[in-house]
Amino acid sequence: MNPSGKSCAGALGALGAGVAVLCLGAICLGAWAQTSAPVPAHMLLVNRDRDSGIYRIGETVGWSIRRAPGAPAQGYRYVIKENGLKVIGSGELHFAADVARIELPGTRPEMLYVEVALPNKREPPMLLGAAVAPERLRPSVPEPADFDRFWRAKLQLLAAVPAEPALTPAPSGRAGVEYATIVMRTIDGAHIHGQFARPVGAGRHPALLILQYAGGPYPLQRQWVTDRAAEGWLALNVEPHDVLPVQPQSYYAALPAELKNYQAIGREDRNHSYFLRMYLSDYRAVEYLANRPDWDGRTLVVMGTSMGGQQSLCTAALNHRITAVIVNEPSGADANGEAHGRLTGYPNWPADNARALGTAPYFDTVNCAARIQAPTLVAMGFTDTTAPPAGIWTAFNRITTPKEAVPMVDSPHNNFATAEQQRPYTERSQQWLAALRRGAGPPTRASN
Repeated sequence: MNPSGKSCAGALGALGAGVAVLCLGAICLGAWAQTSAPVPAHMLLVNRDRDSGIYRIGETVGWSIRRAPGAPAQGYRYVIKENGLKVIGSGELHFAADVARIELPGTRPEMLYVEVALPNKREPPMLLGAAVAPERLRPSVPEPADFDRFWRAKLQLLAAVPAEPALTPAPSGRAGVEYATIVMRTIDGAHIHGQFARPVGAGRHPALLILQYAGGPYPLQRQWVTDRAAEGWLALNVEPHDVLPVQPQSYYAALPAELKNYQAIGREDRNHSYFLRMYLSDYRAVEYLANRPDWDGRTLVVMGTSMGGQQSLCTAALNHRITAVIVNEPSGADANGEAHGRLTGYPNWPADNARALGTAPYFDTVNCAARIQAPTLVAMGFTDTTAPPAGIWTAFNRITTPKEAVPMVDSPHNNFATAEQQRPYTERSQQWLAALRRGAGPPTRASN
């Protein structure tokens, strides 16, 4: 978050329920607001033509942009990109009575990404997003004919390796919660490391597997599982790497450089891709929870953000013990999309490397999504370039079980977003978790 965001939000004042606010540098996105607070010199106020940001084919997509008093009257330039990649429009904002317009017809299923640059080039651009018939977005390339055969063989490989889970208890820091670190075996002589927490005492509980975002590598935080255990879950999280989960930062800083660029390891060979062991380790983590005598036998949820969402979707495709999936801005979708006019984002399979693009579909959430058998909640940020929304919508469209999309119209990727921009996911995921924890079905509602 830009440090100036707080002052910008203060200048807008209280906008009321349902109004999204985006502050980048001295620009704010929200409804028109009247305030007596000082107004930053370059502030713009933006009003979407449609609150949802979602349009049908043939409708006009548009934004009205108001120039605040004291802001420059000219010099703002914009660029419109189709699916985050192909430039389909550009120009300069022209203000009439302090209001300018950006609009274009929605002609095909697409995500629209708009950057508005300030006259002062030192400030970051303002970002706008919209969707046109996103429910009709389809994969860029067909899935591999042997996708299922490939994964059956790899699961057999995993099954030949005894898990041998070992827990090391440690203080939980929470009353009524037991905590331990855990290690299990996986393929290639590697180990799965993580944290486990549960409510104290006898009883059977719903289970929650939390999968981790990208990074290379970092320590797991104890409260990520103890907070969930305090709510009543058997909570497990696992490292996406074969590294110890709770060590000083110096331990992670000293790890080999190759491990810090792990997404490139084995990317030209599906049998050696780094994501192969990662997904199989996640599968084993599900099996561990499902085989615990204190699991309630009914509810087993997997959830994650970014690469954690990527892992969650593909783990749910492989392991049908999972009963619900909750993901925020999952990466890893539509890996071949850049050759077909779509920004693809993390893990950044190189578009000019044919062998890598032959490997990618076996780990692509678009292909995994079609095999999910559990109700699924999927959030996407409309201005996200790390996990672009066109790919996420494409994966979402392939899910055939009860599902719910959570559009975050003003949000970039979560690590660049404000709490307000991420609020749609935060609120819906908590509502899902609360219902699932009670043993109720997921509270799905129709997606736009």
